[in-house]
Amino acid sequence: MERLTTTPAGVTLGPLALVPDDTARNFVLELRAGRFHGFVVRKGDAVHGYVDICAHMALPLAQKLDDYLTPDAGHIQCSWHGALYRIEDGACVGGPCVGAKLRPWPVAVRDGMIVTA
Repeated sequence: MERLTTTPAGVTLGPLALVPDDTARNFVLELRAGRFHGFVVRKGDAVHGYVDICAHMALPLAQKLDDYLTPDAGHIQCSWHGALYRIEDGACVGGPCVGAKLRPWPVAVRDGMIVTA
């Protein structure tokens, strides 16, 4: 099965409460064209989505389910090589791929639900 890097808009992922504030959650979507792996980070009422692939080595970022953030929830962190990414834009600010970016996964909150955008 092919690993996808995009999803169609309008897919409902679940209620905002599914991702507690200052945490991240993994989502795997089975689509006709293949399987998509992404994650959503919540900061207050804002959500930020990214394809679950490190910009450094094309591996999934988390070795443990939903373990995408630093202990202080200030950055996204790759569990393999320690790359640090800004939550707001996915830019690598520390580690082996400074200047690279995570691939965004457009998500939004509509009527209390997280949806693909």
